[in-house]
Amino acid sequence: MISARVRVFLALMIGIALLVVLVAFLQRRSGYYVPSKADPPPTPASASPPDSANPSPEPSSKPDPEIPSNPTAPPIGFVGTLKLVLPVAGVQPNQLLDTFTDSRSEGRMHDAIDIPAAQGTPVVAVADGQITKLFQSERGGITIYQLSTDQKLIFHYAHLQRYADGLSEGKAVRQGEVIGFVGDTGNATPGNYHLHFSIAVVSDPKRHWEGTNINPYPLLRN
Repeated sequence: MISARVRVFLALMIGIALLVVLVAFLQRRSGYYVPSKADPPPTPASASPPDSANPSPEPSSKPDPEIPSNPTAPPIGFVGTLKLVLPVAGVQPNQLLDTFTDSRSEGRMHDAIDIPAAQGTPVVAVADGQITKLFQSERGGITIYQLSTDQKLIFHYAHLQRYADGLSEGKAVRQGEVIGFVGDTGNATPGNYHLHFSIAVVSDPKRHWEGTNINPYPLLRN
């Protein structure tokens, strides 16, 4: 029979073995397990080969195209888009002279063209629109301001002899309709009969005097 001392020894060894197993189990669960020298080193995971059928897209080195700030800006000068008739009856396009940049008194630029014609020659509306102002000034004499139908342009007729009968502010006029007659009023020298004609781009049609003048010559020659 096994003696009592042997039984105690065996029970002690079994207890120690169980305690070691328990400690190892707890270390593995908590992440603090330290492998022994006998444990084989972990095998590193091999990198997956690139999928040649579905390669990853490479980042583009080209910058994104800039968006234009104003893609719908109107063409400068309106050449080819604005259809006008000559404002003086009987005058042909090849008779026009470009006096837009000519100098005037007090260091001014002309900002218009002069169209010579006989006294009393009919002056006609260059386009459809509305008469916004009938005015008599020291420089321009008897003048007409006409607003275009899109309310973006002011047509200015000056040095007139008189207005056409029935012309009034607010009246709608048609292209080619007689609105006045050539004269020499204002600062035109006596006998220098001509029409002073200008075009201005306006942002507020009620403030025709604040427009930016554009050259009528290429528009009337077009």
